[in-house]
Amino acid sequence: MKPQPDLPPATVADDEGTPVSVKIRERIQAARQRFNANDNIADFIEPGELERLLDEVAQKMEGVLDSLVIDTERDHNTSNTARRVAKMYVSEVFKGRYVKAPAITEFPNAERLNELMIVGPITVRSACSHHFCPVIGQVWIGVMPNEHTNVIGLSKYARLAEWIMGRPQIQEEAVVQLADLIQHKTKPDGLAIVMQATHYCMAWRGVKDMDSKMINSVMRGVFLKDMNLRREFLALIPRKT
Repeated sequence: MKPQPDLPPATVADDEGTPVSVKIRERIQAARQRFNANDNIADFIEPGELERLLDEVAQKMEGVLDSLVIDTERDHNTSNTARRVAKMYVSEVFKGRYVKAPAITEFPNAERLNELMIVGPITVRSACSHHFCPVIGQVWIGVMPNEHTNVIGLSKYARLAEWIMGRPQIQEEAVVQLADLIQHKTKPDGLAIVMQATHYCMAWRGVKDMDSKMINSVMRGVFLKDMNLRREFLALIPRKT
């Protein structure tokens, strides 16, 4: 029998040679779950795999730079760019995809608070899932609690927003995801969220319009039913023009 040539690790058909991204994807598909750009997949990542995923992304980013005809071997400015970009995506700007939700301590509404509470503006940073260009803006959150509502600290709203926005997002979907999360955590009578953001896929490329902003909102519970409450919330948020 003709001896088989040694194969490089990337092509060996065993578990050790399987890219970590493939292993994670297979787990997600076996669970019949979605893994869109703005989904969190932390439940399918095993200990140590995030570091290996970063290595894999860095290696593939080297290929992107090669295809852009950038001499990373001789250009001192880009010699470590692939690794920097991989770290930026996996550990920073898209971290909300790969780590579990931040731990949030919830307290009972002992004082039975039932007045409108507004948190904001919370500065949020994301990237559009069409071009991976920055989306930077502000979020305002209005909560109408009841005696059964869980109370969370003000900074925790910012942490939840950061976790949701730390993925490639479409603004309309991001606001709905944030509303669903806060609704689940606090169970208020009403929830209102307004987001205003600059999209650099429009400011940096395309029409290159630096002044345009997108504003959208989600209204839940009493904010949908009570026009006066909704008007009060919208009047109290000082959006930038």
